[in-house]
Amino acid sequence: MTIGLNTARPAPVKKFWPMRDLPSYLWLVLTVIVSVGHRWLPEPRWLMIHLVLLGAVSHAILVWSQHFSYALLRVPASERDLKAQNLRLIGFNAGVVAVVVGILSSLWQITLVGACLVVAAVVWHAASLLGRFRRAIGVRFAVSLWYYIAASAALPVGATLGVLLAHGFSDPAHGQMKVSHALINVLGWVGLTVLGTLVTLWPTMLRTKMRPEIVLASRRALWVFVAALSVTALGAGFGVLWAVVVGLVFYLAGVVWLGVVFARTAAQRPPVAFCTLSVGAAYLWLMGCLVVLVIGFTRGAAAGSWTLAYSSFTTIAPFLVAGFAVQVLIGALSYLIPVIVSQGPASSRAANTEMDRGGVFRIVMANLTLLLAAFPVPSVVLVVATMLYLGATASFLVLMIRSLRAARYAAPSASTRLADAEARAAGITAKGPQNPYGEKKRGWFGAQAVAAVVASTLAIALAVAVNPSALGVLALGNAGAGTQQGSTAGSGNNGSFTADQIANAPKQTVEIEARDMKFFPASIEVEAGTNLTIVLTNTDKTNIHDLVFPGGETSGRLAPGDTATIELGVLNSSLGGWCSILGHKQMGMVFDINVTGSGADNSDPADHQAGGDDAGSQAESSGSMDHSMHGGDQAAPSAADDLNFMASAPEDFVARDALLEPLAADNGPVTHKMTFEITEEVREIAPGVTQEIWMFNKQFPGPSLHGRVGDTFEITLVNHGSMGHSIDFHASEVAPDGPMRTIAPGESLVYTFTAKRAGIWMYHCGTMPMTAHIANGMAGAVVIEPDDLPEVDKSYLLVQSEMYLGAQGQPVDVEKALSGEHNLDVVLFNGYANQYVDRPLTATVGERVRVWVLDVGPSRASSFHVVGGQFDRVWFEGAYTLGSAKAPADGAQGGAQALALQAAQGGFVELTFGEAGNYPFITHIMVDAERGAKGIFSISD
Repeated sequence: MTIGLNTARPAPVKKFWPMRDLPSYLWLVLTVIVSVGHRWLPEPRWLMIHLVLLGAVSHAILVWSQHFSYALLRVPASERDLKAQNLRLIGFNAGVVAVVVGILSSLWQITLVGACLVVAAVVWHAASLLGRFRRAIGVRFAVSLWYYIAASAALPVGATLGVLLAHGFSDPAHGQMKVSHALINVLGWVGLTVLGTLVTLWPTMLRTKMRPEIVLASRRALWVFVAALSVTALGAGFGVLWAVVVGLVFYLAGVVWLGVVFARTAAQRPPVAFCTLSVGAAYLWLMGCLVVLVIGFTRGAAAGSWTLAYSSFTTIAPFLVAGFAVQVLIGALSYLIPVIVSQGPASSRAANTEMDRGGVFRIVMANLTLLLAAFPVPSVVLVVATMLYLGATASFLVLMIRSLRAARYAAPSASTRLADAEARAAGITAKGPQNPYGEKKRGWFGAQAVAAVVASTLAIALAVAVNPSALGVLALGNAGAGTQQGSTAGSGNNGSFTADQIANAPKQTVEIEARDMKFFPASIEVEAGTNLTIVLTNTDKTNIHDLVFPGGETSGRLAPGDTATIELGVLNSSLGGWCSILGHKQMGMVFDINVTGSGADNSDPADHQAGGDDAGSQAESSGSMDHSMHGGDQAAPSAADDLNFMASAPEDFVARDALLEPLAADNGPVTHKMTFEITEEVREIAPGVTQEIWMFNKQFPGPSLHGRVGDTFEITLVNHGSMGHSIDFHASEVAPDGPMRTIAPGESLVYTFTAKRAGIWMYHCGTMPMTAHIANGMAGAVVIEPDDLPEVDKSYLLVQSEMYLGAQGQPVDVEKALSGEHNLDVVLFNGYANQYVDRPLTATVGERVRVWVLDVGPSRASSFHVVGGQFDRVWFEGAYTLGSAKAPADGAQGGAQALALQAAQGGFVELTFGEAGNYPFITHIMVDAERGAKGIFSISD
């Protein structure tokens, strides 16, 4: 039998109903806007996920589960029912707006009010479903209603956890509650609704018969889903990892169980329309994401590491939203909207034609690029893939408008409808295709699919052509945790062996571990002529590692717990390997293979290395037994060769805003909540000079924090980088073990501290080697004002840092940074050489100007000086050294010409300018002023 959800309308249906039709559309439009402008918005990841799930998807659930309940139960809706639904939708969307505003403004009370409105609307929704269900008798498909009621029971629990998360937890409870909150909402509220709806909607969309076994299967599966969700949520909330694994396995089993029936249904009439292809793809993404979650939580449970398990969740969460939730939403709406708005066969065909326009192209493009984004590709490829996915899915918003217009224009006139009615009364049936999508040819499908593949490939190739360095990153980033087949000839290890000797060589497999910035064992001995295989396991708790050899053999980058196999082939000479993660080799991550025996050729190990490493610097920095074997630091032109400190910044260059805005009135301690997202991106740091900078919130130096003694700072650190990172706030007094720990890519932590002392404090990444992470941009300032700080006319903040340049577009040269400050190339104020020469800081004659200065190093001292000016108030490391809070020093007391700072020290100076003009400010370590640490105060009358 088929289910007539598209024809049975026991409830009065409005062709356009604002509270039904507009909110999901508007939430999706906002999602597109946020996706494009995310770098300028607070909490962009949270915002995009919640605009989709809490906004667009949840509104659609409230609307269409009510619609299906009327159709399935055959209980007509009264005007009172429709008015009640309208009020629920208004209250729900008002609640969503309040939740978003509360989170973005860090006002927990607004979040609480919004959550209460959301929960009230959903509870009311569930009560209406239950009341309607009780009035119906002998309904075969009542199981779908039970799915909706179970889903409605899940959301209040998830919403409560969301409010508590907004208020804040300490680690690891924050991560546990976050996982529990997300799984309850995604697998419960959204997942159960989708699964219950597809029981009847899937065959209806395919226009085929419902499988007889689906009713019994869905009834039994519901119990599995409810039990699995309960175990999963409780396990996550209490940090019992094996409980999470068990719950996810059973939930996955239920999804597969129903999926088999859905697949059999599709076999009866394969999907041809965009709506069915989109919903089918979404179901596959749901299964795939659940498999990844099961694997990730199993690894975490086996290692006893919540951090490892949480990493898998944060990695897969965006794909649950983009692959599953978004595609099932636009697929379902692509079917349902034409059903609701059409007025006859011609109107239906017109509406569906628009909804189906370029359907295969859009599906292939969206899923291909989303799949590509799931792999560790370089940032330029990721950006292109994301934009292509966004374009493919956002096209639904345009086609929806076109579909509505087409349905209206194709609607029959009153006379036509009368003629049709008379014809039907006379027994005359109109001819024409019954399938509103028409007949689709295989070539039509294939052409669109090929076009999508070609278009995405060309776009990504163009992106790589614009940024050729991405190729090297891609090769390294995509080296998976599986077996890596090394090129034995590349190392020159088997050159003295015949083909027979190579084929008959004895085989040896050696297992080694990477942890704590070392390999265990750090060296091995093998007989000449041995065919050697290395099995590397990363047993570190947080850091990514790899192992590479001079011939190009590599394990690929391994996350904690991953294992890879490296085939080195037959060896006749000693060689060395190393970890290629920036700075790890210098910390001692080197591995030696010493070949012994009569066939060994170890006369000159340097002959066997690739890349020409400097043996002396290697021996000095890494402490290995024979560093002439460790290649890999190939000589490359340094970006320092392109430095021109007399060059001007590009015309479109925008200088970092150095103005430090005054604090609001002191009404007691304030809680500052921010998310610091770690990214690794290529940025220009001087005219024509680019480096890969590691940043907090895409800022170099990191975002500045500003507050008073007694204020609390709650910083959520999220690692979107390719290696482990951390954060250390000098303004805090907390045990470093927890909040300052290194987190792996995809992980997050919450660092909470209360400012107890005034000062301008440094914060930075504390992951080893710390020199490299700080020199590569991972540092910033926290300004905690003393209580008696006098007001000034203008206040500026300057953060001085130094850089040791590698090749263009590459990260810091670790060898330079570790060998001492005499090798530095650029000294910067606020992240760009001489930026305030071309874009001066301003003031007027007679204005009192305060300049906060922090030297974040990592190694170089500073001596801040304003040419033509004198300081009459100086505050250094928490104390006034000239003048006081009551008044600046007068002439008899003297003045100050420079603020001397060592690395990680800071303070402020104040001065007034007596006449108009340009006053350079520099570090009076003159060589540093001449290599970028210079700016201008432009003073006007």
